[in-house]
Amino acid sequence: MPTSTTESDSLHRDLEKKSISELLYLMNEEDQKVPLAVNAVIPEIEAIVSVIVEKMKQGGRLFYIGAGTSGRLGILDASECPPTFGVPHDLVIGLIAGGDGAIRKAVEFAEDSATQAWIDLQDHGISKNDVVIGIAASGRTPYVVEGLNMCKSNGIVTGGISCNLDSPLAAIADFPIAVNVGPEFLTGSTRLKAGTAQKLILNMITTTTMIQLGRVQDNKMIDMQLSNNKLVERGIIMLMDFGQITREHAIALIKTHGSVREALKTLQ
Repeated sequence: MPTSTTESDSLHRDLEKKSISELLYLMNEEDQKVPLAVNAVIPEIEAIVSVIVEKMKQGGRLFYIGAGTSGRLGILDASECPPTFGVPHDLVIGLIAGGDGAIRKAVEFAEDSATQAWIDLQDHGISKNDVVIGIAASGRTPYVVEGLNMCKSNGIVTGGISCNLDSPLAAIADFPIAVNVGPEFLTGSTRLKAGTAQKLILNMITTTTMIQLGRVQDNKMIDMQLSNNKLVERGIIMLMDFGQITREHAIALIKTHGSVREALKTLQ
């Protein structure tokens, strides 16, 4: 089997002989390639976002499935949607090979299961209303690839985020996103550039989706959960800005309604 991009030899050799400064500048030099690689796949990202928006308007959900770093990134993105956009916790769901315990500690060989992803999805009542995005830097992880295979067999729309062109994941996904970030700074360590690319793409998918679903007004998170003092203060400032009202008035509205969106309704 030819060496994949994610396993290609680093462009930098003798890392152990380099100074701290050299290592940091060289890593940063590699990292700067990532946004350009993501820019090249924006049309593919747009295609899957368009489907997600339509599915969610019809009551559907978004699932991420992944292993290791890829799985953790999916869970991170999913877990931040409720506090940021005020959506239910089961609207965007991240699943990782090995279960929740794998979020903190690697579970040996969990990613090699060809059946567990479908079992995990079934536990959440997966249906044709939903979209499932597989995340795998290599594009070969059995948990992810076979999970998408089962989704396709059951008429569920699938997407794939990988960092290898012509991977099994890209071949099976209805909406493949294959971002070529090149070899890693540390050979094969896909938590670096590949992980950064995946995080950027996930940011784009859910943020754009939520904007399209009306969860943002102007450039403000008006549905965010006011779950700490910092966010309460942000809500107060939003109301002062939108309504051209005093701070005291904004504080009173927040206390009464507990929501920027609901408070705004009284100012319109």
